[in-house]
Amino acid sequence: MKDSPKDIETLIDLMAKLPGLGPRSARRAVLHLVKKRGALLTTLADAMTQVALSVRECLNCGNLSTEETCPICAAESRANGQLCVVEDVADLWAMERSGLFKGRYHVLGGVLSALDSVGPEDLRIPRLKDRLKAEGIEEVILALSATVDGQTTAHYIAEEIENRVRVTSLARGMPVGGELDYLDEGTISAALAGRKSV
Repeated sequence: MKDSPKDIETLIDLMAKLPGLGPRSARRAVLHLVKKRGALLTTLADAMTQVALSVRECLNCGNLSTEETCPICAAESRANGQLCVVEDVADLWAMERSGLFKGRYHVLGGVLSALDSVGPEDLRIPRLKDRLKAEGIEEVILALSATVDGQTTAHYIAEEIENRVRVTSLARGMPVGGELDYLDEGTISAALAGRKSV
């Protein structure tokens, strides 16, 4: 878009770096924002500035909050001895949307990856160990992705803390409403391994 103003090109380039947006989607989004300048663009810019100034990582778990300690960590009702370990904040939010988990969380900030040179010291694993005794944790639930790196991370954490607390992981297998014909071999294998009596 060499005929467009430089400011718009810069905004398109920045938007294209967002997950799920490529150059064409970013261009359409920017054009829409400019057309709706009064209703959207200015309000969005103000909201982004406010988030940039006020949102920070919870010092305890890694969640996002406007306070040093997020509302989940601050709530005494969540101190039930369960700690759910997730890869990132998006996973924490997904768990919270379900409304089923009533304990606290620990955000690792990624997974172990030899390919990307991410080791235990690059994640919040030391902080996880500190929290076990300090918060009276009895069970750590590993809610990590079913990828090779996710499972490697889960195995590493389990070995590091297995003698201190009960370590569990989310069940794997067939999704509700899933049909066998559409499942990959790994999912079917996990479903078979995790079978239970009917």
